[in-house]
Amino acid sequence: MYKEEVYKLVELLQEAMLKEVMCYPSFGLVSPISSGSHNDMDHFTFIESTVVLQKYFLRMANLIFLYEDEKIIFNYGRKIGIEAEMEMFKKTGGVNTHKGIIFLLGITLMASGIVIFKGGKFEDISNVIKNMTMGIVESDFRKIDSKQTLTHGEKMYLEYGITGVRREVETGLPLVFEYSLNTYENLKLNQNQRLVYTLLEIMSMCDDTTVLYRHDIKMLDYVKKRSQEILENTKGYFDQEIFDNFTEECIEKNISPGGAADILATTVFLSLVKQEFFNCKNL
Repeated sequence: MYKEEVYKLVELLQEAMLKEVMCYPSFGLVSPISSGSHNDMDHFTFIESTVVLQKYFLRMANLIFLYEDEKIIFNYGRKIGIEAEMEMFKKTGGVNTHKGIIFLLGITLMASGIVIFKGGKFEDISNVIKNMTMGIVESDFRKIDSKQTLTHGEKMYLEYGITGVRREVETGLPLVFEYSLNTYENLKLNQNQRLVYTLLEIMSMCDDTTVLYRHDIKMLDYVKKRSQEILENTKGYFDQEIFDNFTEECIEKNISPGGAADILATTVFLSLVKQEFFNCKNL
């Protein structure tokens, strides 16, 4: 039997996952309006995958009551994450909907639980994530050139030296805690508009290995620069035409900012956690 707070944390996590896939325009990502740059999935695929992952996130969250050491919690959580990936692929018929989110939100979920049950401050979550994942870049990429099967992230590291989400967690999610969380919580826009605008900000800064894997470093640089250009032109206002046009461009060029989408879901989750457990009513 799980503690009530564990159920609440996983409820907030799934709410964040669903909100991410529901926002539109989404710059090549799957949404209820469009499959974006994907021909093997739609938003129903994401809903099915989100629901089937619940039990694995519950198990991850419960690890904080079984072990004291944060690194041990992370290592066991990662093993559960591998099980979750297998279940995801089984449910979706081999389509990767949430592999990145299982990793990123799994870590953030466990770190949030540790801070909540130790009576810490919201800002402590970043430091716990650092502690949990210390050394992950070095350990994960050591001797990967001898591996027979590589993940997208590993392939991008070998080709470009980009460490992606591993470096982001090892440094405590600075993209979220220093940028996207503030943007998402303080924009004077409706829910969908805040999601879209925050996604665009993340795209302007994120070394998105999904974009990189589909294309090359030139395309990644283009996506970041174009996103920043649109942000500067809109300055916090939701310009439907500009966002629609960029979405159409992303679809035409087969761009899908999957890494940015994972960061967006993490941003929403942490905002919900802040409101629910740390009495911060920013929205």
